[in-house]
Amino acid sequence: MLELQNYLVREQIAVLRMTDVYDILDPESGKQVGIAEETRGTFAMLLSMFMNKNLLTRKIEVREHPEGSLVFTMRKPTSFFQPKVEVFDAQGERVGYFVSKLFSFGGGFNVYDKHDRPFAEIQGKWTGWDFTFRTPDGHEMGWVTKKWAGMLKQLFTSADNYVVSISDDLADQPIAKMLLLAAALAIDIVYYDGEE
Repeated sequence: MLELQNYLVREQIAVLRMTDVYDILDPESGKQVGIAEETRGTFAMLLSMFMNKNLLTRKIEVREHPEGSLVFTMRKPTSFFQPKVEVFDAQGERVGYFVSKLFSFGGGFNVYDKHDRPFAEIQGKWTGWDFTFRTPDGHEMGWVTKKWAGMLKQLFTSADNYVVSISDDLADQPIAKMLLLAAALAIDIVYYDGEE
C-alpha cells in the first residue's frame, strides 16, 4: 500500500454504525489497497451516542486489506483543547504525531517525527476542504482535497471522499507516506467528523 503516491480515501456509509471505516483505493485503478477502521470498546461506543465523538479517545487501524496486515495505527486521546494524534507503525513504535494548530482560519496541524522534530505543516484553506503538506522550510510535500461524491450523498450523509497526493520526492520514504496518509485521516477525524 505504501508504494503508491496517490490515494482515494472513501468513508463507508452505514446507518447505525458506531465506528468509522474508510476504504483506501488506488485512484488510477479503483482497486482497494487498504482499509482504515476505528476500533472502540463497548463503553466508548455507548458514550459516543451521547457525546461529540471528537471529545472521546479514538483509535484507527490502517491495514493492507480488511483482513490484511497492519500498516499503522493512529491514536487520539481525549482532548478538549488542541487535539493531538499519534501514529504508530505495525510493531507499535511511534513514528510521529500531529498537534492541531491553535489559531488557523482553514485548520491545520503541525507534524512531528518520532524525535519530536518538526516534519511538516498541514495548511488548510478557509474557502474549502483543501489542505497542503509543506516541510518546515516551505517545500510542498503533497495535498489533500475533497472529492465530489454526488448531490444526494453530499446532502444526506456525512460520508466523505478525498484524494491524498504525495510528492514524488517521497517515493521511497514509507515513514513519510505513513505520516501524510495518517494526517489526511486525522483531518477528517479531528476537524470534520464531529459535524454530523
